[in-house]
Amino acid sequence: MLAARSARRGDFVLASGRRSTLYIDARLTTMSPDGLALIGQLGLAAVREHFPQATAIGGLTLGADPVSYSIARESAGTTHPLRAFTVRKEAKAHGTGRLIEGPFQVGDRVVVIEDVITTGGSALRAIEALRTAGAEILGVLAVVDREEGGREALESTGAAVVSLARASEVVPLIPEA
Repeated sequence: MLAARSARRGDFVLASGRRSTLYIDARLTTMSPDGLALIGQLGLAAVREHFPQATAIGGLTLGADPVSYSIARESAGTTHPLRAFTVRKEAKAHGTGRLIEGPFQVGDRVVVIEDVITTGGSALRAIEALRTAGAEILGVLAVVDREEGGREALESTGAAVVSLARASEVVPLIPEA
């Protein structure tokens, strides 16, 4: 599904500023009905296996949002439901001025969600905001690890990293244009 919908070969500038011959827009998969259903199932299974103490999940908007919400929805009928939240890129300038939206609570044991890890920058921003807000970071769950150093950058902060797929698994499956 990721290869067919989300991965393309070509010449691209990534969010990190790096150039790449591979572009993965996971949102094309994670925002589709069947993608949401599958990510919810696979993501919840990964959280339960690797981070069983988790109480909440979320990450930097926008890539983490559909993944977090689908996992939270999948957990709704279980004895240990997970609350989803969103970390804004900057605090709101109006209203409550929140940086973290949703039912986040101080002391939550959090799994930071990421759609695609390249350098780890988005997840690192989320981790910093969450730690400042009083979360305990259990680790990071990514849909795709591009295998370009992001995992190592995140692990250097003490965060365990789990990915549902790696770029090396997706690339051979990309259909020819």
